Amino acid sequence: MTPTIAPRVRTLVLLLLAAVCALLAGAGPVSAHAAVTGSDPAQGAVVDQAPSRISLTFSEQVALSDDSLRVLDPDGKRVDTGKPSAVGGTTYAVRLQPDLSDGTYTVAYQVVSADSHPVAGAYTFSIGAPSKTSVAVSGQGADDGVVGWLYGFGRYVSYAGFIVMAGGAAFVLACWPRGSGVRPVQRFVVSGWLALTAATLALLLLRGSFTGSGKVTDIFDLSLLGQVLQTKTGAALVSRLLLLAAAALFIAVLFGAYDKREDPQEKRDLTFGLAIGGVVVAAGLAASWAMSEHASVGIQAGIAMPVDVLHLLAVAAWLGGLGALLVALYRAPADAPVDASAVRRFSRVAFGSVLALIATGAYQSWRQLGSWSAFTDTRYGLLLLAKIALIAVLVGVAWISRRWTGRLTEAAPATADREKVPAAAGTSGETEKSAAEPADESAAEPTGAPAGEPTGKPADEPADAERAAQLARQRAARDAARQKRLRDADPNRFGLRRSVLAEAGVAVVLLAVTTVLTQTEPGRTEQEAEAASSSSSSSSSSSAADSATSGALTLNMPFDTGGRNGKGVVTVDLDPARVGANEMHVYVERPDGQAFDIPEVKVEFTLKAKDIGPLPVVPDHLATGHWSANGVQIPMAGDWQVDVTVRTSDIDEVTVTKNAQIG
Repeated sequence: MTPTIAPRVRTLVLLLLAAVCALLAGAGPVSAHAAVTGSDPAQGAVVDQAPSRISLTFSEQVALSDDSLRVLDPDGKRVDTGKPSAVGGTTYAVRLQPDLSDGTYTVAYQVVSADSHPVAGAYTFSIGAPSKTSVAVSGQGADDGVVGWLYGFGRYVSYAGFIVMAGGAAFVLACWPRGSGVRPVQRFVVSGWLALTAATLALLLLRGSFTGSGKVTDIFDLSLLGQVLQTKTGAALVSRLLLLAAAALFIAVLFGAYDKREDPQEKRDLTFGLAIGGVVVAAGLAASWAMSEHASVGIQAGIAMPVDVLHLLAVAAWLGGLGALLVALYRAPADAPVDASAVRRFSRVAFGSVLALIATGAYQSWRQLGSWSAFTDTRYGLLLLAKIALIAVLVGVAWISRRWTGRLTEAAPATADREKVPAAAGTSGETEKSAAEPADESAAEPTGAPAGEPTGKPADEPADAERAAQLARQRAARDAARQKRLRDADPNRFGLRRSVLAEAGVAVVLLAVTTVLTQTEPGRTEQEAEAASSSSSSSSSSSAADSATSGALTLNMPFDTGGRNGKGVVTVDLDPARVGANEMHVYVERPDGQAFDIPEVKVEFTLKAKDIGPLPVVPDHLATGHWSANGVQIPMAGDWQVDVTVRTSDIDEVTVTKNAQIG
């Protein structure tokens, strides 16, 4: 007798919960996909004069809110003014109040990376000299808490729902058309649709709180929901809901008109139409992830997005089809068992899916890691190694299933012959008993007639009609039970069931690892951030060693050329503002803090005490309102005069001047 399925199902559910809890618990409160690669002032830097702004450079573009960049004084009071804005490329800045006092200041940031994940953190710099601060740097990260856990679980359910729905429907259409009329398979596919729809709605509600305050009370804040709908992630989730409406129509046709269609030619035509429509809908759903997450940013995004779509479709065809096969093997009715040809067709589909996964996975690994060392030196690389190991195990178990499939195919003709001739010579006692059952049933039928009265009654009598129907139902039930016993007694089918169940267990853990992987900072970005942090630390150490004679210099100079749009503020940043080579940045802003371009800006340095200069510098234009020059040479220390010439039109020009101690 085949062991009952209940213990196996309980084991599989416990495995699922353990894998999800362990992996999501290890994900940490924030899984950032963008990283800070530079800042001005630098982390830990000590500057002589208060800067007019602070700026952060990220590894990719980020989305800002009004509170994305905050600067807190030693007492914890905010000293930033205005809204943060982009000043060029992936650099973002916020202006500071004038005449800040000496002490240690904390810069806290909370932004959303281009691949939809929140990025938060904090660092400190000092003006004049370091001081005590009441601000806890470690507490500046986004406090996800329950919201973060729910969001991660919602992502897992959405992936699982897509795989079950798309892969289950593909299994029915490509491998086992008879399965369109099997109720357990129908419930399996529909449950995938319901899970994906519910998870998508939940992610829409959770998104605003997840990328903002992290408070449970903000989940149902309609104003936050309105802001989410204006973002790339919100648009992707809404598109997913619209495509799920089309998927519902596809499922209704697959389990309705398709199942009832009898004419072979009509069924072939409908199969072709459903195949085309199903691929389009599934690809659209997969694209809703590709266009808003990892694949949409970084190098070769135009190639990475279609590759990611193909990767998700291959995963669904393999793992979703595997789940549908498991349901069919255990829950299909005895009179419509999944046949060996269906298993054999799915084996070919799974093999093609594995080849697609290997090709697309190799490309994604190269794109997200960038180096071999990232495999072992980054969290993303370690998770990727775990995923590769699980895929290898899954392929190994699938090879065992393929062997059982081959044996099942070889044994199928003999089983069919045995069922057709139940009373043939050499059959088992069970078969002989089954063959004799109809005769026994007829003999056992109570007539209830007196002696000498014929046992037969007219066929139109209600008692006889009811009795005949009851006997027919009993015979049908016994025949179905006999067929089920014969089917379950087949060692090849039993072996296939066990191997497919093992595959499904590994697939559950694999899906959990994949979900965490999509929420983890790519290895390439993590290494770039570490390199930038090391460079910043070295620069800060060097600056601390020379703090008596050097430090970053920031000069803010209002100007008015007299013409239209001629008013503004020009800011000169000189780093490290000491004898030798320096890096200079020039920013031009309107009085309201908005960066804007002008036809020309020039800078001259003059040391009148030593009769040196003017030394002209013509910076290169980098972005709107931003110019830069490297290798600006300051020959000696002293009180230097800095002249900035600003030209806002062909005839409107002015030179503003400030003195500063350099070196």
